Amino acid sequence: VEMVESGGASVRPGGSLRLSCAISGFTDTHYCMAWFRQAPQKEREGVATLASGGWITYRDSVKGRFTISRDNTKNILYLQLNSLKPEDTAMYYCAAYGGISHCSEPVSSFNYWGQGTQVTVSV
Repeated sequence: VEMVESGGASVRPGGSLRLSCAISGFTDTHYCMAWFRQAPQKEREGVATLASGGWITYRDSVKGRFTISRDNTKNILYLQLNSLKPEDTAMYYCAAYGGISHCSEPVSSFNYWGQGTQVTVSV
């Protein structure tokens, strides 16, 4: 399985970006996919999850601004980032695990990760 993120950039506050995660070799029909982020000197944190069972979750600080989605025909996971704030600056990673149709498992269950794409929000 390979997961490759793209779409990160430097933007001004209030701007928008769409991150993409191209997934190859992942064939599970039951899965959890997610976006995480890690800012310098901070812990990694979950941003959004999308499960094959249909559940979508967001961390509180991005609710109403970020949208996670998946194009099943192209096998791409997206994260739309709107109304970006400086505190959204981080390396963003996509991740996944299969075999289960919900995202209630611990972070250690994510066994597939991308290499990350940098999002920088500054004036």
